Amino acid sequence: MLHLRFATKEDIPAIKRFIIELAEYEHLSDQVVAREEDIKFALFTEKSAHALIAEVNGEPVGHAIFFYNFSTFLCKKGLFIEDIYITPQMRGQGFGKQFFKALARIAEEQGCGRMEWNCLAWNEPSIKFYENMGAHLMSDWRMFRLDAPALKHLAE
Repeated sequence: MLHLRFATKEDIPAIKRFIIELAEYEHLSDQVVAREEDIKFALFTEKSAHALIAEVNGEPVGHAIFFYNFSTFLCKKGLFIEDIYITPQMRGQGFGKQFFKALARIAEEQGCGRMEWNCLAWNEPSIKFYENMGAHLMSDWRMFRLDAPALKHLAE
């Protein structure tokens, strides 16, 4: 039986492990620089993000990391899902949908106008899962990013 709860500081090692496992799945391992101290600061000191932990029999089997953004068009905050991760051996049991339902409840309780997330273009199983939940692909929008060196250069 799955139990979802907000993360505590004791979950930091599991969160770090899930970040690494997700990066491996997404073929982005070389981009992971987050340390446990960084996770602690972001989630529990700065509180710039929030984490839900999925447990089965008291053991962490996944997480969802999210934060709030803002829509000027709606003039409401939104819930942005940075990561949802379930360990491979626990997939296919409806845990992902339970994460999305829990996040939707949080978004509703917080007065959010929408919930958004990104998905890699090659990840067809996830895209189909999202579409089956009623989500739609925002094909007219493209995400832009300034990484740390470009951000530093622009700020100078």
